[in-house]
Amino acid sequence: MAIMNAESDSMLKSIVSEGVVLVDYGAPWCPPCKTLLGILDELDQEMNGRVGIIKVNCEDLPASASEAGVLGMPTVIVYKDGQPMDKLVGLRPKSLYQAVVEKYL
Repeated sequence: MAIMNAESDSMLKSIVSEGVVLVDYGAPWCPPCKTLLGILDELDQEMNGRVGIIKVNCEDLPASASEAGVLGMPTVIVYKDGQPMDKLVGLRPKSLYQAVVEKYL
């Protein structure tokens, strides 16, 4: 499963409603966000589809970003069955994203 882009607020809500989903809130002009994409791509391959990974452009979906409490980019939130479980603000090592996701699988 490749990293998906959330095209709308309703699409995002639908995707995070079931299972464990990692949502990356960022913007195309944000350098740490670009670095994070590579990390999440590796994580996606290593997890073999056990977790959904969704990319949200905060400029396209400001309501979703606001609702999620995004104050800095990148912000990664792990949802389980629609509930936000963990929030990581700023660029972190891949091992940390992996550990947070594993906690909820």
